[in-house]
Amino acid sequence: MDLVVVGSVGLDDVETPFGKVERALGGSAIYFSLTAALLTRVGFVGVVGEDFPEEGVELLKARGVDVRGLERAAGKTFRWSGRYHEDLNHRDTLLTELNCFEHFSPKLPDDYRAAKYLFLGNIHPSLQLDVLDQSSASFVAMDTMNFWISGAPDDLRRVLARVDAITINDEEARDLTGQSNIVRAAREIHRLGPKLVVIKRGEYGALIARDDEYFFAPAFPLEDVVDPTGAGDSFAGGFMGYIARHDATSWAALCQATIAGSTLASFSVEAFSVDALRSLTHDQITARAAAFRRLTDFPAIVL
Repeated sequence: MDLVVVGSVGLDDVETPFGKVERALGGSAIYFSLTAALLTRVGFVGVVGEDFPEEGVELLKARGVDVRGLERAAGKTFRWSGRYHEDLNHRDTLLTELNCFEHFSPKLPDDYRAAKYLFLGNIHPSLQLDVLDQSSASFVAMDTMNFWISGAPDDLRRVLARVDAITINDEEARDLTGQSNIVRAAREIHRLGPKLVVIKRGEYGALIARDDEYFFAPAFPLEDVVDPTGAGDSFAGGFMGYIARHDATSWAALCQATIAGSTLASFSVEAFSVDALRSLTHDQITARAAAFRRLTDFPAIVL
């Protein structure tokens, strides 16, 4: 196993200006694994309830995701409902039901514990710590959210002290550090532990920082953005999938991984839920990555 993800699995009700879906596949581990699996072998750890459709499990298997770490528990699956504003940059959360996810205790199969790369999805920091104790991964990245930043700050700081990288959006970075400037925020996060800080900025791209090195990637320009749900998790899947595929964490590889993440996220938002990822091919990804490179390439400037 090259890469293991531990995160949420859910059924989402999502409404955007372009329509709505109900009980659609969602959750951080779903989006992450479906994108990462296009680049490398992925082991999946999560929990679903009795109401979770078997079609969702079969989709993961069909895309090559190893689901031995997926637990089916009594009760209902995690549910989330949200409505996006016209600009798609803001949304209102209408419903959150933890259900069986509330009592989730991640358990890594033996061979998952030896995977070199580990991604801790957006779950309670105490669970992230438990997973860290089970894993011998040499490169660990994590995600978090405002809820944990304010609700479990001590546990979160203990996780931050033990991971190599964090993927976090700009609002969360500001909340975590109290810094309004994202470059200063990245520097503050470095001091908390992670050597690599990846700040996701939605339609404005992504910034990565390590020591005094910085790299910025724009978001791929799209005419039709249908559903931004899971874009950050899709980015993380592409990012981690790339470095696991090439077994490289040099600065050059991290910059390339950022483009890979942005490329995968650009497909994710073109349809509701994971629909755009169901039949996505490696050739399509390669073609868009090439277009991404042309988009950002320019001759040297003589001033």
